[in-house]
Amino acid sequence: MDILFVADPLESFKIYKDTTFAMMREMQRRGHRVAACEPRHLVWARGGVVQASVRRITLTGDANLWFTQEPLELVPVKSFGAVVMRKDPPFDSEFFYATHLLEQAEREGAQVFNKPRALRDHPEKLAILEFPAFIGPTLVTRDADAVRSFHAEHRDIILKPLDGMGGMGIFRVRDEGLNLGGIIETLNKDGQQTLMVQKFLPAIAQGDKRVLVIGGQPVPFSLARIPQGGEVRGNLAAGGKGVAQPLTAADRAIAEALGPILAQRGLLLVGLDVIGDSLTEINVTSPTCFQEITDQTGFDVAAMFVDALEAGISTS
Repeated sequence: MDILFVADPLESFKIYKDTTFAMMREMQRRGHRVAACEPRHLVWARGGVVQASVRRITLTGDANLWFTQEPLELVPVKSFGAVVMRKDPPFDSEFFYATHLLEQAEREGAQVFNKPRALRDHPEKLAILEFPAFIGPTLVTRDADAVRSFHAEHRDIILKPLDGMGGMGIFRVRDEGLNLGGIIETLNKDGQQTLMVQKFLPAIAQGDKRVLVIGGQPVPFSLARIPQGGEVRGNLAAGGKGVAQPLTAADRAIAEALGPILAQRGLLLVGLDVIGDSLTEINVTSPTCFQEITDQTGFDVAAMFVDALEAGISTS
């Protein structure tokens, strides 16, 4: 089967940890043929179908030159057995437009994972609002006075932009409220931009856990991303240390409650972020941590993903 990945430039991959690379490697191992493009390579014109300028690639097993490629080729997106949308955040206008082109490709017969409409319907910070039973105290607003009131109530808070990734733009304000006004101004752009505020969870010291859910089922291990060097952020991109560990009872309860709901909506792969017993984010664009979990536990996350993808194609 031919499988198309819509992703970031291949040259930017850090293959020792890249989840998309792990997916590609497992697909090639099973005999599937892999191609790749970027969202900017999608095109549609009246009277035709959505097409993409793709590179058909072969993984070499060489860490320095990890793929070889055939000449660039313009082909209908629907001609692939499956399309895997793996473009990293931010979820900006171009990402949004790409989901509409991929949704048009779906109307033409393509099978896209995760579904483009589901990607649009589940912004990664705001998707938790649907599941209040699993989250800690949270406020979404652009109003500075509302943020100050939230701080007055909870005394130790986290503020973050709604379009951030990798821990960018996250601030902690403790009881004394030092520089709260300046942080609000930075994040809400003088009232023009919405932000999220959450009560600080001391359990972050034990890690911001990434709980992967594939085809509605939890991977049995999470990756606890533990802050280092006085940081409040556990994100690997912010220097956090990743430690794989079995799911806790609370991790599993959250994953088993949300997994079937999200899978039914077309989200084959979801990354739930959990601190202590509280859900903090639902990641749907390009969840990571496959290789870290596999390397530390021996559980083959990529194989579980490809199993679910193949099953999803056969039942569509």
